[in-house]
Amino acid sequence: MTNIPTDLLRTLVAVVDLRSYTKAAISLGVTQPAVSAQIKRLQFLLRDDLFDRSTQGVSLAPHGELVVSYARRLLSINDQIMQIGGPSQVSEQIIRVGAPGDFVASMLSRTLAGFREQCPGVRLNVRVGTYEPLIRELRQGDIDLVVCLSATPPIDARHYWPEEMVWVRGKTVNVDLRQPIPLVSYGEKSLNRYIAVTALKNAGLESEDVFIGPSLLSLSGAVAAGLGVMVLARRRVEACGLVAWDNGPLPKLDKIYCGIYIREGGNRETLEQLADQIAGVMHPAPDGNMAAPDDIMPALNVLRAKNSVA
Repeated sequence: MTNIPTDLLRTLVAVVDLRSYTKAAISLGVTQPAVSAQIKRLQFLLRDDLFDRSTQGVSLAPHGELVVSYARRLLSINDQIMQIGGPSQVSEQIIRVGAPGDFVASMLSRTLAGFREQCPGVRLNVRVGTYEPLIRELRQGDIDLVVCLSATPPIDARHYWPEEMVWVRGKTVNVDLRQPIPLVSYGEKSLNRYIAVTALKNAGLESEDVFIGPSLLSLSGAVAAGLGVMVLARRRVEACGLVAWDNGPLPKLDKIYCGIYIREGGNRETLEQLADQIAGVMHPAPDGNMAAPDDIMPALNVLRAKNSVA
């Protein structure tokens, strides 16, 4: 009986998980022609076409889905056998994380640093972005895990929760409702500006952009200086040295939602564990504060055991 080389199966799984021959080649450290040649050789050995050629992109035929399912099992057993002989290098997994900048920067960074320390077999690659581009990259397989904000409840997030939004102002700032409300924000496509403008329009009020900045530090400075008002998650207000304008004349704001998403396919166990850790730290406790970092240590210890050499 013909034996199928495991490197051909790894190439197949990489192509399916990343939905691209080019991305699979990059992840495997080979050229795209090499990936194509390995897939052709595998199909020759199996005497069947694994992909549905009638559709665009990477789409498996029914037989191909069965082969990939068996391939994952075989590769898992192969990797377990390789660890039986004694101490060896822990297999490395790269997790690509996408998130908005200021809203989760400090919280997420601490969690990721702890995760990396406890799981030496994991490398992290973090990029900053906004909801639509990050979700698009997640769907395309360019990112493995995304933490992002949306105006409506997510339908496919592993975790999500609402965030109360409030107006913030400098300590001595007031506004004249007969004039356009001066707004401080990240810019036209930012969620905080969208929430602000929508609320003002629904209340029959006009607005104008007076300050657009790239970071929460710059926006907080503009608000504190009295240039305008801004929309911010309530639990971020105090940390920014600002004042929530709860009893002011501006309209009530809709909530937003923070969601944690993971890509389909591939090794989801580690992604799910990381997503659960992030949620454990970022999800508001009943008193509105963050969960204590110590609360996630048991999960970290479990992960460390799973990622350590037996």
